[in-house]
Amino acid sequence: MLVAGCGAQPGDDAARQRGAAETAARRTFLYHHPACDRHDPGIGHWERPARLERILARLETDGLFDRVVRKQPREASLETVGLVHATAYIEKAQTETRDMKRRLWRLSTGDTMVCPETWPASLCAVGAAIDAVDAICDGGARNAFCAIRPPGHHARPVEGGMGFCVFNNVAIAARHAQKRRGMDRVLIVDWDVHHGNGTQDTFYTDGSVMNFHTQQKGIYPGTGLASERGEGPGKGCIFNHPVAVGTGDAEFERIYVTKLVPAARKFRPDIIFVSAGYDAHRDDPLGDLDLTADGYARLTRIVLDLADELCGGRVVMCLEGGYNLEALAHSVAATVKEMANG
Repeated sequence: MLVAGCGAQPGDDAARQRGAAETAARRTFLYHHPACDRHDPGIGHWERPARLERILARLETDGLFDRVVRKQPREASLETVGLVHATAYIEKAQTETRDMKRRLWRLSTGDTMVCPETWPASLCAVGAAIDAVDAICDGGARNAFCAIRPPGHHARPVEGGMGFCVFNNVAIAARHAQKRRGMDRVLIVDWDVHHGNGTQDTFYTDGSVMNFHTQQKGIYPGTGLASERGEGPGKGCIFNHPVAVGTGDAEFERIYVTKLVPAARKFRPDIIFVSAGYDAHRDDPLGDLDLTADGYARLTRIVLDLADELCGGRVVMCLEGGYNLEALAHSVAATVKEMANG
């Protein structure tokens, strides 16, 4: 499937150009910006800079840098952030993260610790997701993984940041894909241990974006009931699957095969995003689920196969949670390996 404004190559009569485009389309891009390492929520905070350091070290050790194209994203513009977030919140976030004289180290909108370096980090996190969409649409990449922080899926359109999140990276990139790259339907998969309430809020009444969430039942932020299905045009486009303590690889795979796959086939997205949280791992300190790195690899393969079937392989994954450094790094490496395998 070719989507308007996405993926078409000129000069189809030239075999060389077609071959070059096909080779490029098989590539996996890995996005990371050093600014994301400098966002520091404070000593002892779970969402710490070491998360990205350990991920990148593991990717290098596993030889995955040789199998991906490494990219440094640009900062997103405020106009781009405004595709999802209200102007008043954007201005508040800018003031509260950059004005050191205020000594305000927590966003007034919720439980997100910040520092002066949080502002450029947040813009680069959004920029990575945006650049990934553009690279896929322009034929440079088949899929992309964004190793970014701060995470995003709790950030709400109007009320703003919470839960370690400043801007909703995936939601903004989804709107960019629709409004600037000509895509009609977007699927967002969220496998973080915590429900992506900000993403759900963004698209709850929309209808053009399907949300599929699997999260631990009864924990922060308290949303994501199975009965939350969307409203108005969005009714039936929200799929929440809260799971019990101890749920592991086999049950997750069953949910994705029996619930996600048929729903996605019916919806027929033009691109798939994943809010890739790794705190459902059995060793994570903030959750009580039982996924393993192999389980994450299997979920990745299910999503990639769906994308191959429905939307030309177009997948953008953005890092969300994951707080046991070794489990996080191992799980991200398992994901990127699957992506690079094509």
